[in-house]
Amino acid sequence: MFEAIAFYLFSFLTISMFYITVTTSQALYALTALAAGMIFISAFFFILGADFLGAVQIMVYSGAVMALYAFGMMFFDTTREVKEKQGNRFVIVGLSLVAAVLIVVIFAAPIVTDNITALYPITEGVGNTQDIGMVLFTKYLVPFEVAAVMLLVAMISGIILAGKKMDLSLTLMDEDEIKEMKKEEENKKVLL
Repeated sequence: MFEAIAFYLFSFLTISMFYITVTTSQALYALTALAAGMIFISAFFFILGADFLGAVQIMVYSGAVMALYAFGMMFFDTTREVKEKQGNRFVIVGLSLVAAVLIVVIFAAPIVTDNITALYPITEGVGNTQDIGMVLFTKYLVPFEVAAVMLLVAMISGIILAGKKMDLSLTLMDEDEIKEMKKEEENKKVLL
């Protein structure tokens, strides 16, 4: 009974936080709601008894990733009005339908298949953390290391790309200077 109440409570809180994230126009509110939603997701892991994954969810997503998002938001001028381009409505409707079908398939798959068994069953006397470590560092060692190298390359690339324009401040420039800078960049692209 307690687990059902906790599940529905955290489901409502998670969905409401992500709804605020998507619908608000304030960057700070969006970041705060996203962090709260990530913390509420960790509650599901704690309810399921996966304490290690719940702690990792809080530390990695709510801590590191949200700090990275906040650091990235410092590079943007969030006080300006953003004008969005309206895309092709057929593409939006098509992608929405594909997402809806995928969600139905994901939720219906466990109901349809009764005989799903784990490849690595839980061993008695070994905790959740040890099971994750055994699988991660035996079967998935190479993908784990490749993901680490890809994250390192992405971090170095982000630093290089951000460092190229650190001498310019868009907030101190007026609109004519920004338009002139954009024209120069387009001319460089044409020449390359």
